[in-house]
Amino acid sequence: MVELGCRVRFEGRTWTVAAITGGQVRLAAEDGEVAALLFADAGFEVLDAPGVSRVPPLGLLESLPDAVRERALAWERHVQEVETGRPGGCSAAGPPRAEYDPQARTLAQREEAKAAELSAAGMPTSAVTVRRMRARYRREGVWGLVDHRASRPRTALGRADERVVAAMQEVLEAGRERSSGTLGRLRVYTERLLAERYGEGVVPLPSSATFNRLVHALADGRRLLGSARERRWRSARPAPPFVPTTVMMPGELVMMDSTLLDAFVVLDDGVVERPELTIALDVATRTICAAVLRPKGTRSVDATQLLAQMMVPAPMRPGWPEALAMEASVIPYERLLSVDARLEGAAARPVITPQTVVVDQGKVFVSGVTP
Repeated sequence: MVELGCRVRFEGRTWTVAAITGGQVRLAAEDGEVAALLFADAGFEVLDAPGVSRVPPLGLLESLPDAVRERALAWERHVQEVETGRPGGCSAAGPPRAEYDPQARTLAQREEAKAAELSAAGMPTSAVTVRRMRARYRREGVWGLVDHRASRPRTALGRADERVVAAMQEVLEAGRERSSGTLGRLRVYTERLLAERYGEGVVPLPSSATFNRLVHALADGRRLLGSARERRWRSARPAPPFVPTTVMMPGELVMMDSTLLDAFVVLDDGVVERPELTIALDVATRTICAAVLRPKGTRSVDATQLLAQMMVPAPMRPGWPEALAMEASVIPYERLLSVDARLEGAAARPVITPQTVVVDQGKVFVSGVTP
């Protein structure tokens, strides 16, 4: 059975199955050569089950910084020279260098020679390191030669000791109810906690600069520093019962809210004041369905007007460009016009019938009229 990673023989050579697409199979040789052939080709045979993949992870390599990728590829050439005598592998042209000739030098001697060569070039390396890189290359290919510190996800905590981070979090949480202190006090409390838990001097604290950076990384987003009054208020506040709302269709959830604009207008009676804008927003499409601009103090009649505007087409007004017409939008205008003739000459604002309306702090929208 042909599977990804299995070894096959083709044209007298051993290949690894790199990809299977439709009726074709792509093969990768030990020296990096790639071949493609049909499944029906009688010229290849399966040797064994999938082993350790030697298929180069091209997508992963391309995501690495240039310096890290080039270092891994350079190590590949060094490993190939140690194993075959040539930097490009067995298929490379030219005779091997004397110190890497497999016919004259043992593998251990070639490893020693490579370590000496790299050390002389300014990259201190031992024969043990060369042997370890050879083992990684055999297991994982080029990806095994990558310095994986560059591919690890970075966090604000860096490589800080987990025990130190846990102690800092505990001290910060315990300080919610205390008066505000200094970062130096936090350091003293953390050091005491580590000594009680693990023993004196067993877990060292980082430098003051690193410690302060860790404190801000842990506390800033959770408001564990700053005013003691604010910390106590947040600590006493009950957990909100709300959960994120998921909507799937227009009109399923419409939200109304008002805001006082940072502008002044002259009213009909000559009074200058800031107007209040009230809008109805469809959560699913993020569409402003309707808007009303009124003097400060929106009333229930304004909310009623918003609902009325939402459910009827908005007509084009004199001076508006044709690009604002529904006919010029991506909305299927002809089909909608056949359903509702009122859309003729309408602006490109969708007609949305709300199913649920949510009003933020909606006392102003509650009618005071007693029936």
